[in-house]
Amino acid sequence: MTAPEAGRGIGGDGRFSAEETTTFGFPRDSFRILHVSTGNVCRSPITERLTRHFVAERLGVLGGGLVVESAGTWGHEGAPMEANAETVLGEFGADATGFVGRELLDEHVITADLVLTATRDHRAQVISMGHSAGLRTFTLKEFTRLVRAIDPATLPPLEDGVVMRARALVRAAAALRGWLLAPTAEADEVYDPYGAPLPFFRSIGDEIRDALDPVVTALTGVRAHT
Repeated sequence: MTAPEAGRGIGGDGRFSAEETTTFGFPRDSFRILHVSTGNVCRSPITERLTRHFVAERLGVLGGGLVVESAGTWGHEGAPMEANAETVLGEFGADATGFVGRELLDEHVITADLVLTATRDHRAQVISMGHSAGLRTFTLKEFTRLVRAIDPATLPPLEDGVVMRARALVRAAAALRGWLLAPTAEADEVYDPYGAPLPFFRSIGDEIRDALDPVVTALTGVRAHT
C-alpha cells in the first residue's frame, strides 16, 4: 500500500492521456481514500492508520493501488497525533510513526476517490466544498452500513485489481444511500475523544475498528485473519 507524501497532497502533471485519467486528470491506477475529522489528530489518524494496517494484513503489496490519507476540517497543520490515539493504534498493532496533521484543502477532496468522515457535519463540510464530492463522501459508519448490504459477488474479483473493485464498491454504496437510512442520527457518528482519558480513546478505537473491518473486507475481498 502506498503511503502519501507529507504535505498538501498530490496533483497531476499532464503526462496521462484522457483514457488513463479520472475526471480531474489523476492516474486511474490508484484509489485514494481520505479520512476526515476535525483536528486530524485523533479520529482520522486512527482511521487512516488502521485502514492501512488492515489492508496490509489482507493483501500486503497487492494493496499498492490503495492510497490512504487523512485531514481535518480544522486541522492542526503539522501537529503530531494525540498520544492516546498513538497508544490505541499500537494496541491494534498498527504503525503510528511519522504522522503529521493536515488541514483539509480542496486538492485533498479533488484527488480522493472515497471520503469517509467521522460525523455527518464533517460530511456536509466536505460536500459543501464542491468538486462533485457528494457521491463519494460518506460518514464511516454510513459507508459500513451500505457496504454490508452489497453482495460481494456483484463486485469485480480481486484478480481484476483492487482499484477496479474499490471504484465499483463506491458506486454501489452511493446507489443504496437513499434506501438504507440510519436508525438514529447518532448511529452514523464517531464522537471526538480529544482531551479524553485513554479508556474513552480505546472505546472510539473499537468503534472505528468495527466499522472499518467490513469495509476493508469488501474492498479487498479478503476477510480478517482469525
